[in-house]
Amino acid sequence: MPQQPNLASMRDFLIIWLGQLVSTIGSSMTSFAIEIWAWEITGKVTTLTLVGFFSLLPSIIITPISGVIVDRFNRKLLMMVGDTVAVLSTIFILLLHLTNNLQIWHFYFVGAIVGTFNQFQSLAYSASVSLMIPKQHYARASSLQFVSSYGSNIIAPTLAGYLYTVIGFLGIWLIDIFTFTIAISSLLLVIIPQPPLTTENESVFNIWQDLGFGCRYIATHKSLLALLVVNLLFWLPHDIGDSLYAPMILSRTNNNTLVLGTLASAAGFGGVTGAIIVSTWGGFKRKIKGILLGMVGAGISKIIFGLGTTPWVWIPAQFCSSFNFPLNGSSDTAIWLAKVPPNLQGRVFAARSLFLQIASAVGYLIAGPLADHVFTPALQSNGVLVGILGGLFGTGTGAGIALLYVICAVSMLLVGWLGFSVRVLRELEDILPDYDAEYSDLKQ
Repeated sequence: MPQQPNLASMRDFLIIWLGQLVSTIGSSMTSFAIEIWAWEITGKVTTLTLVGFFSLLPSIIITPISGVIVDRFNRKLLMMVGDTVAVLSTIFILLLHLTNNLQIWHFYFVGAIVGTFNQFQSLAYSASVSLMIPKQHYARASSLQFVSSYGSNIIAPTLAGYLYTVIGFLGIWLIDIFTFTIAISSLLLVIIPQPPLTTENESVFNIWQDLGFGCRYIATHKSLLALLVVNLLFWLPHDIGDSLYAPMILSRTNNNTLVLGTLASAAGFGGVTGAIIVSTWGGFKRKIKGILLGMVGAGISKIIFGLGTTPWVWIPAQFCSSFNFPLNGSSDTAIWLAKVPPNLQGRVFAARSLFLQIASAVGYLIAGPLADHVFTPALQSNGVLVGILGGLFGTGTGAGIALLYVICAVSMLLVGWLGFSVRVLRELEDILPDYDAEYSDLKQ
């Protein structure tokens, strides 16, 4: 039987969460400073997007083996290694900056390294939650992660924008190093339970066979497969739209970065509000309802956002959009934590993460060509869709991007709505028992 969560474990979880919250704020400040610095040096948007791409690419490659490693090795150690590599990389960049040797490609290189170890860290953290938190609090624990990510969106851009002019790039990097030390220190203070090892887990000779274990596990549990598919169908259009968000707003506001920053804050407030409500409330008893309703709510909000042309529409729509994601995400995480045994979560969560990351990469890759070569020309002054949709979206670059954004939002809405009609998904929690209900019969 797995170790049962207790009050000490819950306390340890909160200590880890607080450490990661501080670190996330520092990392977000640094990311904002990098964007400013890179823009000042090159003036090219592509330069900024490549940093994210190189951070994502090695993560996709390493994901299959990361699940095996998380299930076999000490999860606390893996989390500490992730934070340590991040802080060493920050120091490396800082030294290059101090010696006037810092170049753009250094960010690509460091982003790839940090992205690789972040995969181990985040997976080890996710797979440890079920061993630290009672099952009835899974949704609350997941919602706290949204408080962390969205909270940093409220604080970090504004703070970094101000401090960049006061203490510069160097000062922000030093703050980031300090926040990493807090995250590492929080891990030193706690005990992170390890899952019980089975014979399969202990045998190092099965590692190559284990690489496909997560995929096979999901494939043989049809309800989990349906849940993964509906998430892929939701996040693909979401990530296409997400990559269009900044250029759409900038093109419709004559490059007004103040409006863009205000919308980032609105998203942060919406996400934090939703996360606090879910954390207090605990979410729907049937978590699948929270997942699908969150998709529907996000889709409706983004449709309104894409149709809007002024901040008076964008700000409340952005708030409402982000408000839905803690409900969706915490419910989804709660189901995976409850249905997959802790000693298998590393590999199963890695397989799930791999497919979601591939969908995200595909979304970012196709968004640009679709916007530049299909939708923007269609709503230029003489475009083929001007007569049909010009009255709704207007004309010009921003109009074509907005049209594609709304199409993505409609797709998100339809995925959530149609999900209620799929029995294997709608009744997932009845079809598939929780792992602790069948754990004694599990033979892995």
